[in-house]
Amino acid sequence: MRKRFNVTGTCIPEKHYMVKSKAKIQEIIDYYIKDGKYFTIHRARQYGKTTLLYMLEKELKGDYIVIRLSFEAADEIFISLYTLAMGLIRRIGRKLKAQTISDKMITEWNQPISKEFPLEDLGDKITLLCENCGKRIVLMIDEVDKNSDNQVFLSFLGLLRSKYLEQMQGEDTTFWSVILAGVYDIKNLKLKLHPEQESKYNSPWNIAADFDMDLSFSQDDIKRMLDEYRKDRRIMMDISYISDRIHQYTGGYPYLVSRICLLLDEKIPYEKEFSNPSDAWTEKGLQRAIQELLRENNTLFDDMVKKLEEFPGLKKILQTILFDGTDYLYNPDNYVMNIGTMFGFLKDQNGRLAIANRIFEMRLYNLFLSEMQIGSAISQAAVLDRNQFICEGKLNMELVLEKFQEHFSEIYGDYDETFLEEQGRRLFLMYIRPIINGTGNYYCEAQTRTRKRTDLIIDYRGEQIIVEMKIWRGEEYQKRGEQQLFEYLEEYKVKKGYLLSFNFNKKKCTGIQKIQSGDKVIMEVVV
Repeated sequence: MRKRFNVTGTCIPEKHYMVKSKAKIQEIIDYYIKDGKYFTIHRARQYGKTTLLYMLEKELKGDYIVIRLSFEAADEIFISLYTLAMGLIRRIGRKLKAQTISDKMITEWNQPISKEFPLEDLGDKITLLCENCGKRIVLMIDEVDKNSDNQVFLSFLGLLRSKYLEQMQGEDTTFWSVILAGVYDIKNLKLKLHPEQESKYNSPWNIAADFDMDLSFSQDDIKRMLDEYRKDRRIMMDISYISDRIHQYTGGYPYLVSRICLLLDEKIPYEKEFSNPSDAWTEKGLQRAIQELLRENNTLFDDMVKKLEEFPGLKKILQTILFDGTDYLYNPDNYVMNIGTMFGFLKDQNGRLAIANRIFEMRLYNLFLSEMQIGSAISQAAVLDRNQFICEGKLNMELVLEKFQEHFSEIYGDYDETFLEEQGRRLFLMYIRPIINGTGNYYCEAQTRTRKRTDLIIDYRGEQIIVEMKIWRGEEYQKRGEQQLFEYLEEYKVKKGYLLSFNFNKKKCTGIQKIQSGDKVIMEVVV
């Protein structure tokens, strides 16, 4: 069977190209399972949690009895304590049948329980099973937070916690290790148990060991996966370069890595611009795959939009980072920052808050700008101007800046300085988006994004265009900015760059000028 890249459900090594996880699996076994720890694997959506549990189960079978469950589509068992206990007995019973458990033990396990004391009876069954099955039992529950706002769920966690503590004291026998997997950290989950109560924090799982293993894909992980693919398909590619570029855009987010690879394998080679599969695994093909990814609807991006609607404070902090260059110190006790990192949209980068990866950044820019451009005069002007900016397949960036300067002065010339300082760069992004939309990509370089400066990188038909957007702060500051841009051009190996200066001095001289340093040229437009 021909292997494929997979972005739906569990990845199977025999069927799918995937990052080798044997070292991580062994580390989990050595540091958590062998020591009998209870822990939670909480990571963002589509971060490989289900696949990790599947691979861990395969490795543990033989030495342990493994019961792997999922609470997805399990709403009916959380109606009452009795339905919870009976539902777990049924589900665990089915798993036991597939393992080396005697028929007698399975029959005993499936015996009815009382409606008066369902959890107590369930606890007794767990004790008898663990005492008599001959092996230690590892319980895994995926999608555990699907019903985490339910009091019945808390009672279940309380049962596991109580039996664990009694086992530690030599007074009970229960599951050797328990792994709960989901998006939320169960230890610090904000729960709303009753409509009449205020939201509060509960810690029903404070027995859990910290699980801080990095589950993202490194550049080497991607490289090894692509090396297997290249050999199977006999495809020519610069693996080191492509792996590095995919990692730059995705930050190693498993779904994003796999989705880009899938597009490069199954869709991009069949477009007329590419003559063969090897031709797709280039910078040009990568940009097309990214463009396709940013345009499609998928469950990850749909969930992102949903979460931003649910948490307006998170949306606000993302907007201020992207458009205003606001620099936040990371604080895990800040609710919005904690939620943002838990969902995978934000990350702690050397003590400062940052967007998790470039793909999310580009998708968020597109989302926010599309909301702003409705009824926007500057966006409408760009749509009307669009055709004149493309000549022989190339983007005439100098003309784009000239026309933006004209429209900016015409539409916003009477606005006050505070508005223009806050909105200037945002307005340019609103202007450039409809011009390159459908053909090019763009992103803002996170390392240079501040309240005073933003570097915009445009990829248009294989050409990289660098535009620095800067607020005027005097001649000396401007000279330093020009030098920084020349250094940036050198880093990107580009001969020509563009400087868009927002100058609010009433005596300013607007227009365009050419600045040269060696073989590098900067075209500056002052608005």
